[in-house]
Amino acid sequence: MVHSVTARRRWVAAIGFLSVSALALSGCAQSQRDSGGGGKEGGTLTFGAAGAPKLFDPFYATDGETFRVARQMYEGLVGFKPGTAEVEPALATKYEPSADGKTWTFTLKEGVKFHDDTDFNAEAVCFNFERWYNQKGAGQSDAVSQYWLDNFGGFKDTPDKPSLYKSCTAKDAKTAVIELNEVTSQFPSVLGFTSFSISSPTALKQYDADNVQAAGDAFTYPAYANEHPTGTGPFKFGKYDKANNTVELVKNDAYHGTKAKLDKIVFKIIPDETARKQALKAGDIDGYDLPNAADWAGLKTDGFNVAIRPAFNVFYLGINQKNNPKLADLKVRQALMYAINREQLVKSQLPEGAKVATQFMPDTVNGYNKDIKAVGYDAAKAKSLLAEAGATDLTLKFYWPSEVTRPYMPSPKDLFGAISGDLQAAGIKLEVVTKPWNGGYLTDVDNGIPDLFLLGWTGDNGTAHNWVGTFFGRTDNRFNTGVSPWGKTLADALAKANSEPNEGERTKQYEEINKKIMDEYLPAIPISHSPPALVFKSDVKGVVPSPLTDEKFGPASKG
Repeated sequence: MVHSVTARRRWVAAIGFLSVSALALSGCAQSQRDSGGGGKEGGTLTFGAAGAPKLFDPFYATDGETFRVARQMYEGLVGFKPGTAEVEPALATKYEPSADGKTWTFTLKEGVKFHDDTDFNAEAVCFNFERWYNQKGAGQSDAVSQYWLDNFGGFKDTPDKPSLYKSCTAKDAKTAVIELNEVTSQFPSVLGFTSFSISSPTALKQYDADNVQAAGDAFTYPAYANEHPTGTGPFKFGKYDKANNTVELVKNDAYHGTKAKLDKIVFKIIPDETARKQALKAGDIDGYDLPNAADWAGLKTDGFNVAIRPAFNVFYLGINQKNNPKLADLKVRQALMYAINREQLVKSQLPEGAKVATQFMPDTVNGYNKDIKAVGYDAAKAKSLLAEAGATDLTLKFYWPSEVTRPYMPSPKDLFGAISGDLQAAGIKLEVVTKPWNGGYLTDVDNGIPDLFLLGWTGDNGTAHNWVGTFFGRTDNRFNTGVSPWGKTLADALAKANSEPNEGERTKQYEEINKKIMDEYLPAIPISHSPPALVFKSDVKGVVPSPLTDEKFGPASKG
């Protein structure tokens, strides 16, 4: 079995720090191992979701609640070892690069069927890659194909935006050869992202999967994305009952691997965290993500299993330079950073173990610059910088999301209250807008409507590029860094670092980039890294907490 050596090396330290947290649900994981995949068969697991899924086509997904549902139905060529961010085979049994790192040969698992009985093979793999690469019209929008744009770049008909992807060839039924235009530190781990799961070519064609249409500031998606998602995973799509806020998945009896123990998974959408806790205690749900840190001890006392994941995320205040020219002034952006009492916010609003972020990645990622110090709260300094920039009358449109809880943002309303209060104390006027997470908020952010917005990131893998490259690797990003002359300089530096084959040199380049981001560019304000938790009833076994929030329910059982 051939694996990425650099990916393994990169994660030696990370796996060590994950082990203690993963043991918080050790009963679950141990039960699965000791029984050789045993556990009670049948039954329904009802999970309390913090928000509604945007859709069910993983390629167009951008948020955690959508990915949570999709990853139960789909698989990629590679995946991540449960409880870690270590890459392991999935639909590919092995993968090997050429000497120059631009050609990757994937040997595929045989005897695999999609949920519609279509054969999984090299032709299906290449069909998916070509589908992604050949997006047209609205499909090329950042709000629609964000993960492709962030990780592979442009499309076939966008020569001004070159793509990492070059071609895919089905050498034979079980061998797919993928050619890249350049070396990247992210390959092959990027193929473990849920967005790059493999869909049935038959279903993609039958249900018009690429027919995405712009509808004002939003988009409409085809039948494939809404009603007919078709992967190879241990669960199949059942139904989405919007009236009752539930998504139902059913067991895939023809699954190629160890079959699911549960007959059914129901994701019950309960946006309010207190309501999720009450539903758990009432027995209406079997578990939920992101319990309030203040409730962790009480939940444990009441007999529930609470697993605390590592703080593999970053919460930030996004700054959009497009609409208000004053935000293109570094002094104004620095004033925003000095105005926010991040240390107090971490102590009062976030769980134990949270820390102030000095940069846009946690300290377990190679490329983190330990020499960058946190900027302390200084309201007087903020006012002085605003005066120097001629921005004492600054008014900003500030967005915050409702109907959601995220690993880095456990209570958006409270975090918004703390940050907005600090900004107003520094003399900044705010026009406040709140919208549901998947009901306009993310769309407006992607369309560059807010001046300020709350957002964050949970790492998809252990590469530095998955953090700063995702945020700033393009100039037409959520921060509109292309407005500033350094936007392209930063994007070019990130591209150079990502393609550097020597790991030591690549790490050094990312460290230097992180320092420039904080000292010279400041395209947004990193606020915190926060450890999220996951809670289940004591009779739920087999769910292994993931630092990537990549939990799979295939091994789960009840009773």
